[in-house]
Amino acid sequence: MVGYEFDMEFGMELKMKKISFHKNHKSIRASIISLVLMTVIPFLVIALYETVLLDQLHVQYDRNVQNITSVNKYNTAFENNMNSCMYYIIVETYDWSEIKDQESNNNPYYLIDDMRQHFNELRQTTNNANIINDIDSVQRVLNNLEKKVDKIMANIKEGNHYDDNIEILRTDINEMTGFIQNDIENYIYLEACDMEKMREDISAQMQRTLILLLIFIACAAIETLIVSRTIVGKITDPISDLCQKTHQFADGDFSVRIDTPSNVDEIRTLSVSFNQMVTQISDLVEDVCTEQKNLRNLELKLFQAQITPHFLYNTLDAIMWLIEAGENEQAESMLSSLSNFFRTSLSKGRDWITVREEESHIRSYLEIQQFRYRDILRYEINIPEDMKQFYLMKLMLQPIVENALYHGIKNKRSLGHIIVNGKHENGEMIFTVTDDGIGMTEEELDHMRKLISGEVTNGESDSGGFGISNVEQRIQLNYGEKYGIHVSSTYGKGTCVTLNIPEVDDPEKIHDSVENRSSVRINK
Repeated sequence: MVGYEFDMEFGMELKMKKISFHKNHKSIRASIISLVLMTVIPFLVIALYETVLLDQLHVQYDRNVQNITSVNKYNTAFENNMNSCMYYIIVETYDWSEIKDQESNNNPYYLIDDMRQHFNELRQTTNNANIINDIDSVQRVLNNLEKKVDKIMANIKEGNHYDDNIEILRTDINEMTGFIQNDIENYIYLEACDMEKMREDISAQMQRTLILLLIFIACAAIETLIVSRTIVGKITDPISDLCQKTHQFADGDFSVRIDTPSNVDEIRTLSVSFNQMVTQISDLVEDVCTEQKNLRNLELKLFQAQITPHFLYNTLDAIMWLIEAGENEQAESMLSSLSNFFRTSLSKGRDWITVREEESHIRSYLEIQQFRYRDILRYEINIPEDMKQFYLMKLMLQPIVENALYHGIKNKRSLGHIIVNGKHENGEMIFTVTDDGIGMTEEELDHMRKLISGEVTNGESDSGGFGISNVEQRIQLNYGEKYGIHVSSTYGKGTCVTLNIPEVDDPEKIHDSVENRSSVRINK
C-alpha cells in the first residue's frame, strides 16, 4: 500500500510538470491534486495504521484463544488422570515396569513432563505479570508433585509401604493436583480478562479513527465545493458526485463507490483512491465487528459447561421474535427470567447454593420455556419456606425438570403439567419432579435406570444440563451411596423422578464431609 501511495504521488508530480506550460489548465489540475492530497493520503495513512494495529490485535487475540483452548484440555483432566494413575500404581492395578516408558495418561511422569513443557511454552507468549506468576505457581507445584511421585515409587521399590503411599496420595498429591486445577482456572480467567481489555482497546481506537475520518471528509467536501466552482463540463459533475458520496460515507454508508470516468486521468485517480479507501475502512470496521463477535462467542464458550447452547439460542430467538412483534413487556419478562437463570448458573463460581437459589433457577427456566411452549406447558413449584435456607449442589433439579419437558411433555404433543415438590424430614430433603407426559415403556425405564446407575453409558441423550445420570454421580460422590435418584414411569401417563439428599445448613460442613468421604474411598 505504501508503494502504491509513492507511485501515485510521483505520477501526479510528473503530470504537474507536463502541464506547467499550459497556464489555462494549471489551476484546475492543481486544485484536483490538492484535493487528492487532502483526502486520499490521510485516509490511506489512517487505513494503513489501523490495518497494522488491528493485525497486531488479531495476532494477540488468536494467541489468547489458542492458549485458552490448549490449557482447557488440562482443566480437570490432569487432576483426575494423576490421582487415578497413582492410585492404580499403588494398588498394583498397573504394572509400573510395563508403563514406565509409555507416553500415556497411565504414566505420572509423562503427565507432569507434558504439563511442564506446555506451560513453559505458554510463559514465552505473554508479558502479563499476573499470568507469569500463575504459570510459575503451576511449575512449582509440579516440581513438588514430582518429588511426591518419586517418594511413592521409592516406597514401591522397597515394598511394604502401602499405607504410607496411600497417605501421600491422599494428603499430598490430591492437594497438589487441586492447587494445579485452581491455577489453571485462574490462568483461563486472566487470559479472558486480557481479551476483554483488547476488545475495549479496539472500540476506543475505532472511535478515534472515525472522528479523524469525519474531519478529513469534511475538509475534502469543502475543498471539493471550492474546486467545483472553477471546473466546467465533464469535470464538475464527477467532483459533485465525489462530494455527495463523501457525505454518504461520513454518514456511515460504507457501500458507496464512485463511477470512474475513463477520459479524465485526475478524476479517475481520485475516484480509484476513494474507492480503495472506502473498501479498506469498510474492511477494518468489519474486522472489528468480527473480533467483537468472536469475543462474545468465547465468553459463551466459557459458560457452556453450565448452559445448554440450544436453550440459550432458542431463548434469545424467542426474545427477538417478541420484540419484533411489539410484545415488549413479554420480552422484558423473558429477558429478566433469562438473567435470573444465568445468575444462578454462574453463582459467582460457587458449587453450593441454597434451595431458594435452586428454586429460583428452575422457576426462571420454566418461565422461559413457558413462553416457548405456552400451549402445552403448565408448571407448579411447591417447596416449604423453612427448607429454602439449606444448601445443595448447584444444578441438581434443573436437569431433571429439563428432561421432564423434552422427553415427557414435548413427546405428548398436548397440554402437560410439571410439578416440583419438596419436603424435609429426618434430616433429609426429598424433591419430586412429576410430569403427565408420554411416560416410558418398561424397556425405556429399565434403560434409564441403568444409565443413572452407570451400568450402561452408550446412548445417553439427556438434554437437561449435566444430565440426570451426571446428577446421580455427583450425589453419590458428595453425599454418599444412601442418597440418589429414583425414577418411576408409566407409558401414556407420565414420569416421576425422586431425589433425596441430606439437609446441610453450612457449606463448610459440606466441604469437610466431602474430604472425609474422599479419604474413605481412597483407603478402600
